[in-house]
Parts: sequence; C-alpha cells; structure tokens
Amino acid sequence: MTAFFVVVIGIGWIFSQIYQNPGILYIFILISILTNVFSYWRADKIILSMYRAQPATNDSHPDLWNIVENLSITAGLPMPKLYVIPENQPNAFATGRDKEHAAVAVTSGLLQILNRAELEGVIAHELSHIGNRDILLSTVIVVLVGFVSLISDFAWRSRVLGMRGGDRNSRLGGVMAIIDLALVIFAPVVALIIQLAISRKREFLADASGALLTRYPEGLASALEKIAGSSSQPMLRANNATAHLFISNPFGAADTVKTAGTAGGRGRLLGKLFMTHPPAEERIKILRGM
Repeated sequence: MTAFFVVVIGIGWIFSQIYQNPGILYIFILISILTNVFSYWRADKIILSMYRAQPATNDSHPDLWNIVENLSITAGLPMPKLYVIPENQPNAFATGRDKEHAAVAVTSGLLQILNRAELEGVIAHELSHIGNRDILLSTVIVVLVGFVSLISDFAWRSRVLGMRGGDRNSRLGGVMAIIDLALVIFAPVVALIIQLAISRKREFLADASGALLTRYPEGLASALEKIAGSSSQPMLRANNATAHLFISNPFGAADTVKTAGTAGGRGRLLGKLFMTHPPAEERIKILRGM
C-alpha cells in the first residue's frame, strides 16, 4: 500500500508536467490517500454487498457454523463472520483486512453439493487465506487494479479529446503519445497479470495450509473435483475485479482460458498466464500427492 501511494504520486507528477498544471499532482495525492483508506476499511463490505451475501447464523446454518467454529479454534483464529451468497455455482471466498475483521462467504450451491469432509476442506482453505494474511492483499488488489485501469483510460481519453497542454511542442507530443500508448495497452495488462499471479500463488499455499489444518487433503481434493465439475455456468454477478478472491473461477469452466490444443509449450504457458486460478487438475494432483 505504501508502494502504491508512492507510485500514484509519481504518476500524478508526470501528468502534472504533461498538462503543465501542478494542481493535478495534488489531486493524485488526495486520490491515493482516499483509495488506500477506502480499500483498507471498506473494500470487503463493498465486495460482500456486490454479491448480495447474507449473514449466516448458528440457527440458519448450524452445520456450516459448527465447521467454521471448530476449524477456527484448531487454527487459532477468531471466528470470522459468515455469509451465504444466493448463487447456484459452488464457490467460496474470504475477505477482510485482518483476522479480527475477517469474513468467509460460501454460495448456496456449494452447501448443496459438498459433504461434511469436503466442506471442511473448503472452509480450511479459506481460513488459511485469513491465517496467511492473504485477505488484505487480495481485497486491496480489487481497488488498486481498478485504479490502474482508470489511469490508463484517463490517458487515452485525454489524447483523443486533445486535452494536452504540453503537446504544443511536437517533439514532446511524440514522447507523450508513446507514454499514452504504454499506459493504455500495458498498464491494465501488467496489473491483471500481477493480480492473477498473486492469486494463483496464494491459492496453492492455501490448499497446502488447509490440508495441514484438517489433516485430510482428500477432503479438499474431492471438493475441488465437485466444484470443477459443477462450474460450467458463470455466477450471475461474476466480476473481473473480484474473480481472484474465489476458490474457483466464478466465470465458470467455459470461460477459463483453454490450453488444450494450443501449439507448443509457449502457448500453454501463455494460456496459464491469463487464468484466474490454477488448473483444478494441478491442485488436485498436488493435494493427493501429500
């Protein structure tokens, strides 16, 4: 978050030079501060409201409550708030800024298809995200990646609308055109790759930590098999900015980048680069090899 603050101020300084307006720098400083504060304190609540998550209690979902309570005690974590998302696709995610302010959300579809051991595996996975301090990183990424996209869009629109103050100098204008092109094309792509790379790495770690927590890797492996086999249809409110939070791709298997049939190892590597989650087969193989 500190790095983000510094980078945004740097970008603001560049734009203030391009437009020959020091006020832009002050605007970027304000935006950076507000974005950091917002992402830290409110992003988790916004994410839960996006998916219309409903609080789950011991009365409404006793089995789920009991599993989360027992595993939280085993993991040495405060019990997170529980939510159920009214979606048929089986899925789950954890969010929040720290273990004292964490939440776990599962879809109604997940509760319908998993047995107790499998549900324990999924919950252990999500609690591991909390214990491994992934939740703040994953939640903040939702806001920061969106902000990078806004910057690139701003650069492109200013070019199209001819808003440049510094473009009166043709040489400077040429340099700025190159900067615009880089921002428009590469900034969102780089932000997306960072988002997905972090997501995949932390998913593997949460799988391992979850299996260690339950001492039963087969539970999570079996759950992932069922989830992968039941996720052909996307969630009704699937969103690119939040896709990395879920245990499985919320856009469904049909939207996952296809690597089969791609010519050569480079094609397969490129395909995996843009997948929101590690391939389920790879995760299951690792779990069953433990």
